[in-house]
Amino acid sequence: MTIADADVKDWVGKTLDAGPGDVVVEQGLIQHWCEATENGNPLFWDDEVAEDLTGGPIAPPTMLSVWMRPLMWKPGPDDDSIRPLELHFQLKDAFDLPEGVVANNELEFHAPVRPGDLISTKQSVREISEVKETRLGTGRFWTIDVTYTNQRGETVGVESYAMFSYRRENSP
Repeated sequence: MTIADADVKDWVGKTLDAGPGDVVVEQGLIQHWCEATENGNPLFWDDEVAEDLTGGPIAPPTMLSVWMRPLMWKPGPDDDSIRPLELHFQLKDAFDLPEGVVANNELEFHAPVRPGDLISTKQSVREISEVKETRLGTGRFWTIDVTYTNQRGETVGVESYAMFSYRRENSP
């Protein structure tokens, strides 16, 4: 077994509790999202429709990853905030693979996300491939699952990212 193979075994199954996001789910952000995406679904605009269909207002399910994005700046001392998909960046650093692309993304929805919710995430490494050579460069594929929960501990969604991180042939 090579050192790289031993490192892979250490990473598969690793979980990172990224904690709660920096932003509480709120109606104004939902409306801006719907505006930007031109989503006219009355479920997100009309409180009566939302009450009839889902028991009250909800965020569009496609906004799920919005709630894990940390603010890029906030007042106070600089800190080592967790980046979105922090585990992916840790893997890139550990394997010295500076480039990366999302090869596939799947999202499974569970309980609805509602205004007032504070969404937390846990990221876990499901699998890491052997070293592969592609037209992009030499690297590895890996899959990271992100489980989203609300402040009541309910799973609101699970997102899976298949990533390819690599080193270009002529990169340092």
